[in-house]
Amino acid sequence: MLLLEERARRKSRRKLYTYYPDTGPLRRELYPKHMEFFRAGQYHRERLVVAANRIGKTEGIGGYETTLHLTGDYPPWWPGRRFERPISAWAAGDTSQTVRDIIQFKLLGPVGSYGTGLIPGERIAAVKNKAGSVPDTVESIGVRHVSGGVSVLGLKSYDQRRVSFQGTEKDLIWLDEECPVDVYGECLLRTMTTNGMLLLTFTPLQGLSPMVLNFMPGGKIPNEQVPCE
Repeated sequence: MLLLEERARRKSRRKLYTYYPDTGPLRRELYPKHMEFFRAGQYHRERLVVAANRIGKTEGIGGYETTLHLTGDYPPWWPGRRFERPISAWAAGDTSQTVRDIIQFKLLGPVGSYGTGLIPGERIAAVKNKAGSVPDTVESIGVRHVSGGVSVLGLKSYDQRRVSFQGTEKDLIWLDEECPVDVYGECLLRTMTTNGMLLLTFTPLQGLSPMVLNFMPGGKIPNEQVPCE
């Protein structure tokens, strides 16, 4: 019984390795758009997934790729960019509460069970809590990289405003949910000198906003995609 319990505990702390298997009902060939997004990281510094709610864009795309870069533990089939060293990164969302409830939860697991999220338990080097009015929020996560160093991921929110995104260089920034244009501009600056990457994952609740159009050819939605009236 104890051996079975230990086996279950270890399995719960290795969620990352269950994604996109070679075979079975969740085999990666069934996710061509996901693979296309990952592959584009070799050639593009900015990438955006615009998709409906509940399709796994936060966990299966943004969170998954961010975790791979933090750990350096890429699967053999990985088609995208690789970091051979520890990285400095941010993940950000709307508010401190939504960052806690979504990004933090996806990456770490629930409070009291850190290590059961996407970041494998044995890879978590440190978790720094954040002071403030929202309880159980995390400010940063130290993640052991396969090279032997430690990657650092800071958790931020758009309600901290543009000024909080100033000043430091980053290798990777993941923006979950649509951000203000000025925050996006600051994030671009943070990745310029490092040749870093920006990942964006959101549902276009604001319609054809400037942020969405920024990723469209010529700043316009292609004619063949214009909805019929």
